[in-house]
Amino acid sequence: MMVLIFPYLPGSGSPAFQGISVFIGVLFSLGSSSAIANMVAGMVITYMRPFKIGDRVKIGEITGDVMEKNMLVTRIRTVKNEDVTVPNSTVLLNSTTNYSTNASTGNSGLIIHTTVTIGYDAPWKEVHKTLIDAALLTDLILKNPQPFVLQTSLDDFYVSYQLNAYTKEANRQAMVYSDLHQNIQDCFNEAGIEIMSPHYRAQREGNMTTIPGDYLEKNYEAPAFRIKEIKDKT
Repeated sequence: MMVLIFPYLPGSGSPAFQGISVFIGVLFSLGSSSAIANMVAGMVITYMRPFKIGDRVKIGEITGDVMEKNMLVTRIRTVKNEDVTVPNSTVLLNSTTNYSTNASTGNSGLIIHTTVTIGYDAPWKEVHKTLIDAALLTDLILKNPQPFVLQTSLDDFYVSYQLNAYTKEANRQAMVYSDLHQNIQDCFNEAGIEIMSPHYRAQREGNMTTIPGDYLEKNYEAPAFRIKEIKDKT
């Protein structure tokens, strides 16, 4: 419409009018560069389909549920109910992690994982069993596929055990992790295995065990220091 109307404007053929038109065009181009970049990014995101409305995603440092996406911005609601508006150009430039894709029907589910460090004195088979028992006691964690444990490192003072479990509730990860950590503490205390994470130093003779008192016997007493007297035979 502007192209069609321009020749009929009074004075459109004068150099001054043409110069002002060019100047306004340059200002419009410079001022709308970010908007155009977001629109182009929005078109690319539409065809890439990295997420859909309701998906739990992580874009850069922002984690939350996608509430809206349009040609200019993507709106994300975090786990703290904070609505964050992310320009589409930022979405395109950052890596996007979609937690909901494999949690949908027909897939095995999202793998959640957490790591505990246990001393070398605890048998690894018993640690594996205790971790899996804790996962199976946690709501929203699938029984099939079964949780599994990986020993990720053998450190100076302890072994790192990584518990992996499947869930279909990608949007409720915070609650799943919280319940899982509670069950891990309970199961380890009941099994008599002390969690030495990340570092724990104690003089074992004469110190109370780190297992909570609710799991100890009623007649439990902290061990006393043992002093060995060596008599000089001379």
